[in-house]
Amino acid sequence: MGNQPLIVLSDDSQRTSGKDAQSMNIQAGKAVAESVRTTLGPKGMDKMLVDSTGNVIVTNDGVTLLSEMDIDHPAADMIVEVAETQEDEVGDGTTSAVVISGELLSQAEELLEQDIHATTLAQGYRQAAEEATEALEEIAIDVDEDDDEILHQIAATAMTGKGAENARDLLSDLVVQSVQTVADDDGIDTDNIKVEKVVGGSIENSELVEGVIVDKERVSENMPYFAEDANVAVVDGALEIQETEIDAEVNVTDPDQLEQFLEQEEAQLKEMAEQVADAGADVLFVSSGIDDMAQHYLAQEGILAVRRVKSSDVTQLARATGATPVTSVDDLSEENLGFAGSVAQKEIAGDQRIFVEDVEDAQAVTMILRGGTEHVIDEVDRAIEDSLGVVRTTLEDGKVLAGGGAPEVELSLALRDYADSVGGREQLAVEAFADALEVIPRTLAENAGLDPIDSLVELRADHDGGNEAAGLDAFTGDTIDMSEEGVYEPLRVKTQAIESATEAAVMLLRIDDVIAAGDLAVQDNDDEDEMPPGGGGMGGMGGMGGGMGGMM
Repeated sequence: MGNQPLIVLSDDSQRTSGKDAQSMNIQAGKAVAESVRTTLGPKGMDKMLVDSTGNVIVTNDGVTLLSEMDIDHPAADMIVEVAETQEDEVGDGTTSAVVISGELLSQAEELLEQDIHATTLAQGYRQAAEEATEALEEIAIDVDEDDDEILHQIAATAMTGKGAENARDLLSDLVVQSVQTVADDDGIDTDNIKVEKVVGGSIENSELVEGVIVDKERVSENMPYFAEDANVAVVDGALEIQETEIDAEVNVTDPDQLEQFLEQEEAQLKEMAEQVADAGADVLFVSSGIDDMAQHYLAQEGILAVRRVKSSDVTQLARATGATPVTSVDDLSEENLGFAGSVAQKEIAGDQRIFVEDVEDAQAVTMILRGGTEHVIDEVDRAIEDSLGVVRTTLEDGKVLAGGGAPEVELSLALRDYADSVGGREQLAVEAFADALEVIPRTLAENAGLDPIDSLVELRADHDGGNEAAGLDAFTGDTIDMSEEGVYEPLRVKTQAIESATEAAVMLLRIDDVIAAGDLAVQDNDDEDEMPPGGGGMGGMGGMGGGMGGMM
């Protein structure tokens, strides 16, 4: 071939390699972190997201922001995955995880410019993350599952700075009570905690129902409104005449034949209603339809029936009442019935719902969230979801840490000591990791309108003096003992945030070649064929413009 270049990529492909690729990915990660950084902490600001159809979301929840933003950059998507993993694993700490990941990339950028190899950085970061996880275990505080006070404080900490803050005492009570109620020998499944959002009233009017609220109403006005000491039947099917599966024609030549056909159909529906009554059911929940004639016969039997119940509600009804769902009324018997002390149709803010309460062992509960507007309730719902996650995690692990930036400052000091024992250039990476962790207390100070340098100096001094729980009070600007103040967060929130942030940063740093097939979003340039500096074919964060434009 001589000196003839070999072309292996199509004309539509775009390639960025070497330091340009590393720089592009680092800038993408930093941009994602910067977009959510101002939402961190009790004094964090909210963001408004407006999609292409005009729908508005107002929130400071990290994972909600990142999942709703129109991000079109492969490196940025990896940082978004950090938030999603954090949300799935522990339910809180999503913003912290992303901010740490962005700062790790920022620190790495400076070392790359000093010709420290990316592989060396990756090795140092991994060693630092492992050491940090062990250090967190050492400073963790053991919590007993019966310690309601700390559980309430943990729930309240997760809500601080969000829309639920004004009523966090009430809501934290509801959260702890609901998690303790659904806990069983198999663990804690927060899917058994249903949240009903009701527009109207104030957040203080929110309440917990030990049982299930079904967003439906009885199928017939002739049925009773309520049933006390009710036997509950759950049919995961329909009370209708099934159509034949084959195409067939029935020629009716005589009116008597039609009358006989209708009578036979009516008799089948009457038999279905009688089967429900014979089993001893007072209340019937059906996941599909109930024929009008079947409704009539059920009403005659005095049975309160509800149709088209969601599958999630079917599961919760079975769990709460002890009923065994059957696919057909032919299979229904007394052994399949559940029990509820009260089943009643009630009105909430103008909507009719079925309340199933006073169950013997409420392993499913419903939280009714009230609020003045839909946007307010949605944000309170997100705060509740975070709070449920941290309480569940605390009960499962039994270990918590003081909040307010205390763990990060303690880890930063510990890692600097550890760096002295690390040989080679990895020592610089460990020190960079220690610096990166301080982004959390620094950001907490910035978002509270405080001087981040002064705050960080005070925190370091307190931790040097042996106070492991010293954190920043964003409301007063003072450095206080967070454990005495009752500001806690689960150990797993921090360990998961550090581990996932490190993995994402290391993965991005190890990429030195980006090959993209087809067109990708590129920044505006006078010469379209010319690659933007540092952005390669990806255009830096140009692909985020659509989602970010609606947010800023």
